[in-house]
Amino acid sequence: MQKLFRLLFFTYTCFGNGLLYGEDIEFPHFKEPPHEYPKRTPTDRFTKLKADIETGKVRLDHTNPKTYLTSLLRALGISPFTQTLVFSTTSLQLSRISPENPRAIYFNEDIYVGWVPGGKIEVIGIDPQWGAITYIFEIPRPKSPPPLIQRATRCMNCHASGDIGGAPGLLISSVVPGPGGGSLDAFRQGKSGHEVPFNERFGGWHVTGRHGIKKHWGNLTGTLSPAGLKTIPNKPGQRFPLDRYPVPTSDILAHLLFEHQVGFVNRVVSATYRVRAVLAGAVPSIGNSDAPTFLDREANSLVRYLLFADEAKFPAAGVDGDPLLLKDFGTNRRQNKMGFSLKDLDLSTRLFRFRCSYMIYSDSFAGLPLELKTRVFHQLEKALSIETDSTDFAYLPISEKRTIRSILRETLSGLPKDW
Repeated sequence: MQKLFRLLFFTYTCFGNGLLYGEDIEFPHFKEPPHEYPKRTPTDRFTKLKADIETGKVRLDHTNPKTYLTSLLRALGISPFTQTLVFSTTSLQLSRISPENPRAIYFNEDIYVGWVPGGKIEVIGIDPQWGAITYIFEIPRPKSPPPLIQRATRCMNCHASGDIGGAPGLLISSVVPGPGGGSLDAFRQGKSGHEVPFNERFGGWHVTGRHGIKKHWGNLTGTLSPAGLKTIPNKPGQRFPLDRYPVPTSDILAHLLFEHQVGFVNRVVSATYRVRAVLAGAVPSIGNSDAPTFLDREANSLVRYLLFADEAKFPAAGVDGDPLLLKDFGTNRRQNKMGFSLKDLDLSTRLFRFRCSYMIYSDSFAGLPLELKTRVFHQLEKALSIETDSTDFAYLPISEKRTIRSILRETLSGLPKDW
């Protein structure tokens, strides 16, 4: 089983992350040295709050499941308007998920929450060094004590699979569900992030809000027959009451932000695991003399993603975001003296006005090994240079480069002094 896992890990490394290594390279399993994931004490943001929730120090509303969820999101600093609804059967609670009872997902930069009406709450915190830390717990009844929050180790069967890089990360999929939510067809296996074309996204998900995306797989179920796959419209709220959820949306902007963050976290966490293994001497085929080239390739891949080098083409008509999500998304924006931020949205021709990911402030980025982060900053400086032309980043006009550099210099801690 470990051999198979390592080969899948290599396949992702070679294709899903845009890197190229020799076919004999094997990276250690995330449970093996130097990682030993199960033995580590996590320091993600949710784990830090876990004890306060269990003891009742963080007061949550036990009136009903929806009020409990809403109060939990508030305590975690997560906007309810990040809600996306998925009706394909995924997660440990797949028996509860269907087109009649979608699962809701909520998120900020470092914590991800899932909830199925009638089921449990799932939480993933992103640890700076170890990636996804998964939890699951029951919603307490009125007047009952706070819940006992347990690690959900079974989640790692999928959340650390070779399809996402072999390190503990996040999952996002696109399928055509059958009438009960089971998958009839699947797209984009092993791919996540803003590079995924829109015509491969949203399968098994509800999508609300105005957008100009003419072809996608959202809001559909299907049936199979000898004639092939037949798709059937599945309008949001058609088979379930929308007021079952904190908000009545599965907004297009929430989908785009979630996709970008999943792609970012998976690339950064997988790179962290690979680099840690190489620096520990646990990858015999990459010796000390090969390590600099290896680190440069990893850094280049991350910089390309940070700067949206391969962002999927936006629809000509652009997209609109829910005004309440737009408001909440900007609450923690870090702006320079000119008032510009990496969270400033475009939504007409691309996702962001200034094409450098706000996830550079996230815990996952903060946990990059120093040897890799140093190279990321070096390559990022070169990519944003206005003195030298970089063909890889020629799509960035000089004015945008200047603004991104200014924002990073004034808002990001840890930059080299001469950056």
